[in-house]
Order: sequence, then structure tokens, then C-alpha cells
Amino acid sequence: MKFLCLPGAYGSAKNFQVQLGPLAEELERRGLCTFTYSQGTHEVDPPQGWEDYFGARPLYRFLDTRQGDTFETLRRLRHVPHSMPAEDTMRMFQKAGEGEDWHQRVWREALDAVFKTLDEDPEIDGIIGYSEGAMVGASLIVEEAERAKKSGCQRRIKFAIFISGAPPLKFEGKDRIVAQLFDEAGIVIDIPTFHIFGCDDAFLSSAVALFNVCEPSKATMYDHGLGHIVPRDAENVGVLGEILQEIMPKVEEDNRRAASEQQQRKESGLSGMDKSEFAAPALLRTTS
Repeated sequence: MKFLCLPGAYGSAKNFQVQLGPLAEELERRGLCTFTYSQGTHEVDPPQGWEDYFGARPLYRFLDTRQGDTFETLRRLRHVPHSMPAEDTMRMFQKAGEGEDWHQRVWREALDAVFKTLDEDPEIDGIIGYSEGAMVGASLIVEEAERAKKSGCQRRIKFAIFISGAPPLKFEGKDRIVAQLFDEAGIVIDIPTFHIFGCDDAFLSSAVALFNVCEPSKATMYDHGLGHIVPRDAENVGVLGEILQEIMPKVEEDNRRAASEQQQRKESGLSGMDKSEFAAPALLRTTS
């Protein structure tokens, strides 16, 4: 399995490679996967007072915030008690910026850029996203499923690891972006997922809201006991390696079985067709 790794806000591919380094090395040592790192396309300065927090510059975001940054509203989650249901917490901030056209354009551009990265590497079949990168990755999975339903194209992403994530956003019509919350949208991510977060995370509600919209029979969570971070200590990395050693081979085996069954159905369908259906023009269209 090859993961596309998406960093958080004010991150970069280079810095995320360092953040994820201990876990990535552990998974590679176990022969489970490989990694490729991406980043947002918009270079940004870190927030005032956080100049030394996010690592070496340049820093990037997936979202173009030059016209404003409604998503910064989510920072107020730090002041919301964890006792409040995750969906209610997220709903408090959902209407921020509603009706401003540039938000739809910014989100469309962010998703299209990640789809372009996906298209450029046909080996990618998994996503690891941290914070903003997890939200973007989750949204990509939801949109990829929608595209597959409409066009019949194959879905690329078979497994996702979300670290301190947030629920996916989805376009509704041409002028609305809506956070997908369980008590409104139900289950919106049906592929296997692994959720890593900490009980001391100030944004815990957003990570729980993401977990809640993932298929429960295919979702696993791990609490590393810390804050809004990518765990790097030896104890947590070792445990995560053991958990993923159990999960990932099963995911890959299920994917192989599903692909085999799909191929058998396709061959069975073709074998039952009349030979006259395979006139040269139709055959050319099939093999192009």
C-alpha cells in the first residue's frame, strides 16, 4: 500500500516527513507500506505568536486564505467543553462564512489540487492526513465515492489514517459547503479507517465527529493520551505499528478479494453476451 501524506495547516511536505518519521519508519520496517508526501499550494506565514511552532519555512495551507479565513473559527473549539456532543460542537461553527462565494471556490481549488496529485501517481491507494490534511483527505474520499457512483470509475483510496482530524466537507448544490455530521448525514465514509488522536487534544470534538461518520465495522480508534500532535514517542509508535500490522494485511486481502470478484462478474457478464455485440467499433471502445 502506498499512502499520500497530507500535512496540517502551516505545514509542508518536508516538515510532515519529519513529524511522521518515526511512525513511517516503523511501518516501513514491518513491510506494510510506502509513503509520498504532498502539501498545500498556498504559502503562508504562521500566526502571530506561533512563529517557531510549525517548523522550518516555507509553510503552506491547502486553503487560500488571502480573502479571509473562516476556518480559523474552528480554533474556538479549544474553549468548548469535551462533554458537549461532537456534532453539536461542530454545528456551532458550521454557518461561519455561509453564503460567501469565495469559500466554495477556495474549497474546490483545494480538492482539485489533491485529486491532481492522486492522478499523477497511480500507485497511491491510501491516505494519511493530519489536522487540516485529514479534513481534506476525508473530503476527497467522500467526493471520490460520489464521482464513482456517477461515472462508474474505480475508487483509488482503499484505506485512510486520520490523525487529529475533522469531519469531511461536501458540496451541496453549487453554492454550499456542508460539514458531514453523523446525526444529519449518517455514515459517509465506507472504507476502512484508523483514527489517531489524544484525550488532551483541544480539538478532540472534531476528531470524534470524523470517527462518527466512518463505517463503524471498519473504523478503529487509538488514543495516544497527548494533545493535537503526531505521536512520535517510542511507546506509542510501537503500539501503532502492532495495530496496523493487524489491520492493514486484512484491508489488502479484502481489496484483492473484491477486485477478484469484480473481475469474475465482468467476465461472467461478457461470456453471456451474444458475439454480435463485439463488432469492431464496440471492441475498440472497450479496450481504449
